[in-house]
Amino acid sequence: MPELPEVETTCRGIRPRLVGQVINSIVVRQPQLRWPIPREIQTAVGQTISSVERRGKYLLIATTGGTILMHLGMSGSLRLASPEQEPGKHDHVDIGLEGCLLRLNDPRRFGAVLWHTGPIEDHPLLLKLGPEPLEEAFDEQHLWRLSKGRRQAVKAFIMNGHIVVGVGNIYASEALFRAGILPHRQAGRISKNRYQRLSQTIREVLQEAIAQGGTTLQDFTNSDGQPGYFAQELLVYGRENQACVSCTKAIKMKVIGQRASYYCSNCQS
Repeated sequence: MPELPEVETTCRGIRPRLVGQVINSIVVRQPQLRWPIPREIQTAVGQTISSVERRGKYLLIATTGGTILMHLGMSGSLRLASPEQEPGKHDHVDIGLEGCLLRLNDPRRFGAVLWHTGPIEDHPLLLKLGPEPLEEAFDEQHLWRLSKGRRQAVKAFIMNGHIVVGVGNIYASEALFRAGILPHRQAGRISKNRYQRLSQTIREVLQEAIAQGGTTLQDFTNSDGQPGYFAQELLVYGRENQACVSCTKAIKMKVIGQRASYYCSNCQS
């Protein structure tokens, strides 16, 4: 599914084309996504887009009268298209602008398009989210403090959006490998020094993935319809039984929290 780097790539791609534009129309072909698209979304028509930001895996398109909150779900994508381009089977929403439109494609319909008129940080979906991993509020002190007494696997811990947002399955495995920490080690049994390294590798992995345009494993393409290329840089994810890039021992896979987790039992402890 699209994770933080993919959503950030999309955000950066559409922002220059959207900010300052007036929303001319909103066409909803399929209102039944993860949550029904509210009829109030039409309130945004005629309003000017003031900013396009990301919070966790949510895209926030702010206008003069409210905010369109979007989530790409399991396989969604946003693309800039020509008004003359006919919609496809899974093109569920068009936001019409001058000379182009922003089109949501979502084959599995797990995405979301919502409307909020109050302070966006007070929206129930955003209210209890943890800090952004690329901002100063996220560091080893934050992880170490919240990990105390926790017996859950550290991989599940860093994937918890109340702890830190946007560290999805792929990037959690990669960051833990770089930090030399086993994904199934108990979060509460990791030292502050090791959390310092882990917070650093989380930041590095996400920044590198953003620079590469995200990771395309199945469905993801960016706002121009291009795939992300970070999949070519993955060191452990999806490499079960292949040789570790550091020690040549076979990469192992373990299911943690119903998600496949990849690691090297020699390089991680």
